[in-house]
Amino acid sequence: MFDRIQGDAVLSTSLWVNVALAGLSALLFVYMGRAVGGTRAKLIWGATLLIPLVSLSSYLGLLSGLTVGLVEMPSGHALAGQEVLSQWGRYLTWTLSTPLILLALGLLADVDIADLLIVIAADIGMCLTGLAAALTTSSYALRWVFYVVSCAFFVVVLYALLVEWPAEAETAGSGEIFGTLRALTVVLWLGYPIVWAVGIEGFALVESVGLTSWGYSALDVFAKYVFAYLLLSWVADNQSVVERAGSVDAGSAVADD
Repeated sequence: MFDRIQGDAVLSTSLWVNVALAGLSALLFVYMGRAVGGTRAKLIWGATLLIPLVSLSSYLGLLSGLTVGLVEMPSGHALAGQEVLSQWGRYLTWTLSTPLILLALGLLADVDIADLLIVIAADIGMCLTGLAAALTTSSYALRWVFYVVSCAFFVVVLYALLVEWPAEAETAGSGEIFGTLRALTVVLWLGYPIVWAVGIEGFALVESVGLTSWGYSALDVFAKYVFAYLLLSWVADNQSVVERAGSVDAGSAVADD
């Protein structure tokens, strides 16, 4: 698998670019976080820092051939009977990295912890059913059933980001940056199921594994590193706002008791 990946310039480049960007982002975020203080701000910074670190580990796994494999496409697929290189490790990455993104957004918006956990659980369900869709070889129809279930989990996440969390972010004083990060996240995350559908795993309108990989990799650059940079920059400059939101919650909890 390693030799096969390195022999495909388009595929290997899509992976190496993210290894480099993830490594540089992690170093940059460590530097940017040196002045971050306060429990809540540090939690956001920690979640933000882990995003490129998870991505770095993932792309190294893909490059090494550890988290890729050949999957024979079922009858009905455009490439039925052919063995296609599946980068199934990407789904494991998203299972870890996307909850970190939601955790950071939830802390930024000061959402209720129970609501945050429910949305994160739905997100994990979205990633795992996406993995099932990619690896199902017994039935082409079942691949799409898993795809639809994954999209249903995604709707739960979208509802929280678009409907519930914005109001809480306004109350917490982070409404403007939350709106920017929400728009970035929603638009880019919508790109992943589109790439799946048109790429080698879905309808195979794009039959190149390398081009499909570039689709995912380009989305990762903006959905992870650019997102994390914007978030951490704002938190570093607005720590008093972040901590004030946390102290309001604590005060409310004491008052309720």
